[in-house]
Amino acid sequence: MGASVNVDVLDESGSDVDVVALTQLCRFVMRRMRLHPATELTVRLVDVPTITVLNEKWMGATGPTDVLSFPMDELNPGRSHGDPEDEPEGYLGDIALCPEVAAQQAPAAGHSTADEVQLLTVHGILHLLG
Repeated sequence: MGASVNVDVLDESGSDVDVVALTQLCRFVMRRMRLHPATELTVRLVDVPTITVLNEKWMGATGPTDVLSFPMDELNPGRSHGDPEDEPEGYLGDIALCPEVAAQQAPAAGHSTADEVQLLTVHGILHLLG
């Protein structure tokens, strides 16, 4: 396969998140969804005040949330067969994720904070794809 999808994970959260593992997870999901290898994605790990402002501004909701997705281009997952190189390329969008909220939710879900962050990341990517 050609070039790897371009994923930027920006940690602005002050939390202890494995950015390398999260980047690898994003690339894995985007490949499995058969997106063009030149597709780009940005994940911003943010603190509670930042996610609260984004949630209020873009969703009209009060208080913090765990993850928000901001799609950019109309990209669709690839066909179940065929070459991803044939799929449209572009900027998939941005995901804002709050590890602190993930840490609060993780115990109720019965798993670690890292697992919750990974689950929310995949959830965010799927939202970008509609």
